[in-house]
Order: sequence, then structure tokens, then C-alpha cells
Amino acid sequence: MANQPNTVWVANREKPVRDINSSVLKIVDGNLVLFNESQIPIWSTNVRSTNSISAVAVLLDDGNLVLRQGPNSSTILWQSFDHPADTWLPGMKLSFNKRTNQSQRFTAWKNQDDPAPGFISLEIDPSETNQVIFVWNRSQQYWSTGPWDGQTKSFNMVPEMRMLYLAGFIFNHVSNENESYFTYSFSTNFVNKDFVISRSSINASGQFVGTYWLTTKKDWTLYFSQPKQQCDVYGYCGAFGSCNDKSRQFCNCLTGFQPASREEWNQQLYSGGCTRQAKLQCENADSRGDQFLEIRMTTFPTNPQNVAADGIKECRSTCLNNCSCTAYAYNDNECSIWIGDLLNLKQLGEDDDEGKTLHIRLAYSEFSSPTNKKKLIIVAVAVSSGLVLLGLTMFIIKRRWRTTIIPTNPTENSLMAFGVRLCEITLTLKP
Repeated sequence: MANQPNTVWVANREKPVRDINSSVLKIVDGNLVLFNESQIPIWSTNVRSTNSISAVAVLLDDGNLVLRQGPNSSTILWQSFDHPADTWLPGMKLSFNKRTNQSQRFTAWKNQDDPAPGFISLEIDPSETNQVIFVWNRSQQYWSTGPWDGQTKSFNMVPEMRMLYLAGFIFNHVSNENESYFTYSFSTNFVNKDFVISRSSINASGQFVGTYWLTTKKDWTLYFSQPKQQCDVYGYCGAFGSCNDKSRQFCNCLTGFQPASREEWNQQLYSGGCTRQAKLQCENADSRGDQFLEIRMTTFPTNPQNVAADGIKECRSTCLNNCSCTAYAYNDNECSIWIGDLLNLKQLGEDDDEGKTLHIRLAYSEFSSPTNKKKLIIVAVAVSSGLVLLGLTMFIIKRRWRTTIIPTNPTENSLMAFGVRLCEITLTLKP
């Protein structure tokens, strides 16, 4: 299997071979063709060569694999730079064809070990061809560079690009009636020092990172990363997952859900999301009905539907009467419901002003399970402890108040100090 940190291009991303030692790459009828272990062609450059006998394939120093018409010919019949994978090398184009409305985009790997196309891609905005966008599942835009500024040679939302020129980075944007594209290169002065090569890629986690290799460090050095927060990547935790940038493990399943693939979650691959532990009662025609669990200090999922409701009870009923409704919220006298999968929830801190309250739909059995009974017991203990502490505090205040009113003689048993140490109770629901 390909190793992502050092792999910049994969020909057969959608058609893997079982045995890489038995696969063969050769030129047939003027095309570069990959055969699997059964000698069946699974990938080809698919070009019509003018001289099929003399065609040659050459890997250039810049990382571009080219198919030339002949050994001494400068005519390029096909090149890998026109068919990008996840990596943007100097000299490659990120482009949009205005005549055909076709994008030449970079697409992340499915995961760190599988180069198959994933959900995240980087491409030029078709409606604003002077900016670059991140797209989830070829449909949902979730981050933008902002418009290109020709004077500063940078994007409005990426001001750190201006500092890259000091390191020898040269970015260019070309736009005409046929196409719009971005490319980058390096100045000769910088290349002649410690610089060896640079690569920018969109990784399996949905972040676009830029790195360069320095001979002095003998390692890749990060110079750029967007989005900066992992939880800003669209759908990073998948359906019914909640993201927390302050947690070592960014993603957790909502209460009542479990990872769709435990193996992927163990590899810190969360985009597969979570599935219900128990089917909804409305799906089973159960007379007991479904219930809602309140989640505080969270952001709302994407794609809410606003509905008319006179109060939170009516908002709840609207969701409950629709079996496809998975959550509701009543905020600022407005009712919002969510249909289907819940995406892009973020767990916020207690002091975050952006925190909202969301009610997620669960099966009735989830509220009578031993796990949730344990949760209720812990909550009850916490509340009882709070009441006891309040009573003790009132007792102390009363004694001190009486001491100031009624003179008494101090004895060995006088109340000199009273301390209470509270232990933090952490509740972890494991699927």
C-alpha cells in the first residue's frame, strides 16, 4: 500500500491491485498501461499517440510523470500534472475550465493508508474563479481562501501567504476567457540554499497543509495549514459525532450512538460517523414513543429547518410527530428541527458564549438502560451533595451570625474552621 507522507501521485486510485509485486506498468500501443496480477489492464493514459512505436514515459525532476512521443521529442502526449491526486507540487495547476465548467481539483485520500478518493477536495470556486474553496462530498463548501489580491499576491483570508515571499515562494493567478488557474514556484535564490523540494497536499483529515524539505533539518517543515482548527473541517466526525478541539481525541459519538466502524475510529478516522445503539420507537411502531436527550454547550448541526411553533413544547411535538426528525432546538423564540443525519456538532466550553442547547431523539429504551440509569444516579448524587453543602454553609453562616449577637466564651470545641473538598465527577459513556 502507498505511504502517504512520501507519495505525491497514484495512478489507479479507484482500482487497487492486490499484489503490487505482480503488477506491471508498460507502454502498449503508445499508452502507459497498468496491469494487475492477472495481467488485466486496470488503468491507462488513454491517449491516441501519433507514433505508438516510439512513445516513452519519463519521470521528471519536478515529480511530473510524462508520456512523450519519442525519446528525443519535446511533445508531451500525457502528463500526471494534468491529473492531480491529493498533492500540489510546484508547477502544477489548480484550474477551472470556463468553457466546459470542469475543475482540475485535489482530492484527499480516503484514509492514511488508502489512496482512494476521499470526501474532501480543494478546487477553484466556479462562481468566483479568483478564490479557492474546500468542498465536502462534491457538494458542500466549508472554507474559502477569499478573493485573490493581485498586488499582495495572496488571498484575503490567508494573510500569512504574504510572508511566504520572503522564503522564496511565488504564487500566480491567471484568468482569461478560457480558464482560471493558480500555480506556484520558487525563486532561484531560495532554491540554491537549503531548499530541496516543497509539497502542498490535502490530507485525509481534511486540512490543506504546505511543507518544504530543508537539507539542514532533513525533515518536512510545516509552513501553512487550513482550516487551522480540526473541528472546522466539514463532516470530520461524521454523522451523529461531536467534535472538540480541546480534546486529545477530537471526536466522540453522541449519547445513544456508537462508532459505525470501531476499526476506523481506533485509527483516528472518524468521517464514517456513528450509528444508533437502538432503533427509534417510531420505526418499530412502539407505543412507548421516543424521547429527547438535552445536550448543552454545543453548536447546532448544519442544515436546520425552521418551523413555526408557539413555544418549546410545540417545537418538540413537531419533531416527535415526524419520524425522520432527529433533533430539535428552541432558541430565541425560534424552532429549528433537523431531518436525517446530524453533522458538524462541536462541543464547547462552559464559558463559551456560542454554546446552544440541542435536543436529540433517542429510543425509549436508551432512557431505561443501565448506563443511563447510572448517569441519573450520578446526577442525583451531585445534586444531593450540592444540597448538603448548601445546608452546611447556611449552618456556618447562622452560627457566625449568632456569635456576633450573643457573646460566648470560646472553648476547645468551638468551630474555628470548616472546609469542604469537592471531587470532580467525570461521566464517560462508552459505546
